[in-house]
Amino acid sequence: MLSRVVVVVSVLVAVVLAGHQLVPALGGVTPVMESVLPWVGVSVPVLLIGAAIARSRAATIAALVPGLVWAVMFGSTMLQSSPGGPSDLKVATVNVGVTNNASGEAVRKIAEGIDLVAAQELTPGGPAAIQLNKMFRFSYPVSTVGLWSRYPILDSRKVDVGLGWPRALRAVVSTPKGKVTVYVMHLASARPGMTYLRDKTLAAARKLVDGDDSRRILLLGDLNTATTDRGMSGLTPPLLDAQREAGDGFGFTWPATFPITRPDHILYKGMTATQAGVAPATGSDHRAAVASLKL
Repeated sequence: MLSRVVVVVSVLVAVVLAGHQLVPALGGVTPVMESVLPWVGVSVPVLLIGAAIARSRAATIAALVPGLVWAVMFGSTMLQSSPGGPSDLKVATVNVGVTNNASGEAVRKIAEGIDLVAAQELTPGGPAAIQLNKMFRFSYPVSTVGLWSRYPILDSRKVDVGLGWPRALRAVVSTPKGKVTVYVMHLASARPGMTYLRDKTLAAARKLVDGDDSRRILLLGDLNTATTDRGMSGLTPPLLDAQREAGDGFGFTWPATFPITRPDHILYKGMTATQAGVAPATGSDHRAAVASLKL
């Protein structure tokens, strides 16, 4: 009996991994499941233990199938290392946490040595904004999001990504190597059965990117969309994911205490990512995404 259970579950796990894009959204349940897709692989050791207990060769072989599928899908991510090399721009994005009283200290540690910092869930006049204002000469905050820069901000405006109020911005930053158009966004949340608004904001973000003829574009922020979520295919391409191109591992950022997914992103075009990773954000429920780029 146990061997049959192992075989059936192994087949289901392999199908979910390999064919998740073919499964209907089911009212938003499937995209949320995709956000933690790499963790489905945790079932493989459990299945192998079950096969060992059942002393079944067929069950053992069946349990190895989802392991092989997982390795094909995510093995390169686990083995990848940052290419390194010189960079011209160091950037970071962090959701500081709307109730994080330690957000000032959090952004201080993150911002050290960084050229551009994007922040979300800001409290106007709160500790994070005060600290960043001390560290950067140029800034452009909009409601609960903001951009801080070591280089001049030549142009800036609020952006509505379909929420009915501005929770995003567009700014042109003049770096020593040329202009970079920067978007900072905090898209709508995604929960099981509740992804419609998130999907709407994703579509709005893609429309903005498609309509922008800037040579270099950075999109920073909490997109509430994991790398493995089908919704991300609306942005990558046309943009590249810094963590995927130059990161070490999955780069999970949420929840901060034990990250299992990555809603925080650094996406770009017209540049080359040389390094990407994750940094602690004291007191916030998110960790920060960081990257180095060559212009």
